[in-house]
Amino acid sequence: MFTWANLVSQMFNGLVLGALLALISSGLTIIYGTLGVLNLAHGAMFMLGGYAGFVAYDATGSYVLAVIAGALFVMVVGIVMERVIIRHFYDRPHEDQLLVTFGLSICLVEIVRLIFGSLSRSVSPPSWAVGITPLGFTVYPTYRLVVVGIVAVALLLLYLVLYRTKLGMIVRAGIEDSIMVDSLGINVFRVFMVVFGIGAMAAGFAGIVNAPVVALTPDIGDAILVQTFVVVVIGGVGSFPGAILGGLIAGQILSLTSMVNPGYSYVMLFAAMTIVLLVRPRGLLGLRSRE
Repeated sequence: MFTWANLVSQMFNGLVLGALLALISSGLTIIYGTLGVLNLAHGAMFMLGGYAGFVAYDATGSYVLAVIAGALFVMVVGIVMERVIIRHFYDRPHEDQLLVTFGLSICLVEIVRLIFGSLSRSVSPPSWAVGITPLGFTVYPTYRLVVVGIVAVALLLLYLVLYRTKLGMIVRAGIEDSIMVDSLGINVFRVFMVVFGIGAMAAGFAGIVNAPVVALTPDIGDAILVQTFVVVVIGGVGSFPGAILGGLIAGQILSLTSMVNPGYSYVMLFAAMTIVLLVRPRGLLGLRSRE
């Protein structure tokens, strides 16, 4: 039955999901915008961050150390993946990039399944974020509110890196014209390596932050990957602000639709994407298409 309290609660759920999708999508759109690589292993990076954080939490009992360990581990995995495999596919057709990243995703999922099995694992929220918080008109789980704050800080830090540092300037220039950046004597491949690592880290960070909300399974990244690609398309490929806007929109669509009929959540999400593409083919805040 519809109630205002239920509606507000679902809107908060949409905000939490939208914030996580924005963070994951920002990593994906940075990778594609700079490197031109369609990374189908991004969902596996999300999953890998959750499991790496789970191992760290199980060993230390510290939520903060788990978050740091999960994010850094996935960043290292992303850098190694870029140096060993991905950089050989920059000049290859997108079909090759899709196949190799899809294959890497399968490998990562099966390695995790081999080590941890298929049973779900969970991470407890920190003691200071347990329980519910009264909001006056309703109550809401404290940790979910904390997630919004954590992700907001992470997005702010990512924004500062992209728009207030020399590395960010090079990355944004590379999105516009990587050939020109290379001609200026900048080691583009080193920049690409860092960008891929940062993009992977964003997904891994979201994975461990989300672990106390949704239990970990080896396949948890599959649904997230689909949602993330839709977010990137809605917000605009290569646009960091677009990834944030698209994530918040997608989160509300999924959450509010599930309140009426969960079976139609994806239908409404793809319908919204279709409408955006018809009205604005580059997405809401999309940059010009890559040549």
